[in-house]
Amino acid sequence: MNASTPHTDPLSPGTHLHQMGGITQRYHVHGEGPVCLAHPGGPGIHWDYLRMPALEKHLTMVYVEPVGTAEDSRLPSHPHGYTRERYSLFLQSLINRLGVGRVHLLGHSHGAFVAAHHALHRAEQLAGVVLYEGAPVTGPEHGAEAQRRVEAFVAKHAGHPGLPDVLAAFGAMGSISSDEQTEAVARGVLPSYFADYWGDEERLAPFRDAVRATYISGLDEDLTPDVIDDRAALKGLEVPALVVVGRHDVICGPRWAFAMDELIPDSQLLVLENSGHMGHIEEPELFAETVRAFVLRTAVAPEEAA
Repeated sequence: MNASTPHTDPLSPGTHLHQMGGITQRYHVHGEGPVCLAHPGGPGIHWDYLRMPALEKHLTMVYVEPVGTAEDSRLPSHPHGYTRERYSLFLQSLINRLGVGRVHLLGHSHGAFVAAHHALHRAEQLAGVVLYEGAPVTGPEHGAEAQRRVEAFVAKHAGHPGLPDVLAAFGAMGSISSDEQTEAVARGVLPSYFADYWGDEERLAPFRDAVRATYISGLDEDLTPDVIDDRAALKGLEVPALVVVGRHDVICGPRWAFAMDELIPDSQLLVLENSGHMGHIEEPELFAETVRAFVLRTAVAPEEAA
């Protein structure tokens, strides 16, 4: 895969890079069809866990590699300064580079928070947004709900030999300060992010082992937290939205998907009954078919986009 140049089609298959303000951002193109950008979670989880081969059969998937995840794409203030606003600015630069009029934007986990922010503040070139395992709010309220769902996961799997390691990883979240710790915690908590990780461990363990991560603090340059509450703003969201959640997700569970679906004027809700936080891995066919249908339904004709 070669880095793109000014003479290369920005949507040719492979890995591309472009510059904004002296910072490098990579993106990775797979598949063909209407263009859908995919923004991964974390922040700091590397993009490739979000590969969606079932969607690539129908859509041109542009997997964003957010700034900060690679050493040559870091802000001077790294690991701080990676706010939703900054991610959105880089997304807009990338959308402009692609030059295809309106696109669809899919955000997973923390990426769904970014996608919501972008759709609320820079909707002009969006045909639709997929809010996949997100929430309208962070902070104590979100944390309390996640804690409740983690406790339910613990009760369900009481006595399993792998449970102490998962709990240790959750306990280490508050003291992360390096890439190595971030990756260890991401892999450590992952069994709780699936509806039945241990029941399908042979298939899912390689996915877990492949997860890579970079430490991103979640603070702005001045060390203030990027606190989120989109509940009022989502009532005015102007682009169509597909809200996707796994029934068994512990981090951004159904409560938040139901809330977003109720708040957003033009929304569709998909609850994946046999998934946790990784529905594109757990129920790939249903996930892909629903996203594909949403994209085709909301796609803008070329003459309308011009």
